[in-house]
Amino acid sequence: MIAMLQFLTLVITTMIAVAAAAGLERLFLQVAFLIMRPATARRMPGHTELVRGTAQLARVYSATR
Repeated sequence: MIAMLQFLTLVITTMIAVAAAAGLERLFLQVAFLIMRPATARRMPGHTELVRGTAQLARVYSATR
């Protein structure tokens, strides 16, 4: 009887530990995404001067041909 009680205690303790570990993992994952969010939310717009300049250069070049 005592062996069954000890085994049941071990099983219940293990289940509580697994639940706590899963909860902490989810919490840490949410915190990691929250920390990373400002880095991805504030994207600097790309420089389009090269694209506009290239388009203008192509227009000028094609007009002279």
